[in-house]
Amino acid sequence: MTVAPTPTPKQDAVLASAVDLARAVLEEVAEPGTVGAHLGMEALGERLAMHWFECTSAGYRGWRWGVSVARVPRGKVATVSETNLLPGPDAILAPEWLPYADRLAPGDLGAGDVLPHRADDPNLEAGFEATGDEDVDQMAIFELGLGRPRVLSAEGREAAATRWYAGDGGPHSDIALKATARCATCGYFVPMAGALRATFGVCANEWSPSDGKVISLDHGCGAHSETDVEQPEPTPMGEPIVDEFAVDIEPPLVTAEADETEAVPPSQAEAEVTAEQD
Repeated sequence: MTVAPTPTPKQDAVLASAVDLARAVLEEVAEPGTVGAHLGMEALGERLAMHWFECTSAGYRGWRWGVSVARVPRGKVATVSETNLLPGPDAILAPEWLPYADRLAPGDLGAGDVLPHRADDPNLEAGFEATGDEDVDQMAIFELGLGRPRVLSAEGREAAATRWYAGDGGPHSDIALKATARCATCGYFVPMAGALRATFGVCANEWSPSDGKVISLDHGCGAHSETDVEQPEPTPMGEPIVDEFAVDIEPPLVTAEADETEAVPPSQAEAEVTAEQD
């Protein structure tokens, strides 16, 4: 079955000449000074068209005023149906609305924030299901470490492993590339329990920049428990050289009697000695 194309509406001379009518109606409803130049007319249907005007408001760059006009069959006068402020091809628009759960990105969660529950999270799957036998259930919970409503699915484990391996705790970070030994042989490496045990663990070395973080077995840093640095031999300094001619001499202790003697001029002292001899 072939669908016939929709015919293009014919231009209507009566509607095309209704530019002044459309502008007059716009100026009644729009903010003064925001109706700009006429941008043209668009035929919407039989005896129905839209006149477009530029919107000059600073907050609506790229938007257009639209005034739809129509006429009755065999009518010679156009009438205004409605007015609109609509975005043009280059209009600035608000981003598409997203639910709160979809807007959050890793790292956005802060103190007091709560993530919404996602019943269909692909990273999780149903956890241990009770069998009805209390003894069996308790043993399974203890042995498997389960008892949670949901646990990581295979997809969730793969996503986490890929993210961790490519991150700062993986083998390709700068600190790992310069390390001389891997975390798998370090005494501070704590293996991770569960399905990720074969690849990841946690660093327990407070001197390491990875302390308390997830690291891969082939990660590494300079705080490895079994590595060391070369200890240089001490260089003898020899006997110290004492300069005997550079000896500091402390100034003599000056007493009150010495001050009085030094205060008498030499000529006066000689006169006093002569007088005593006479």
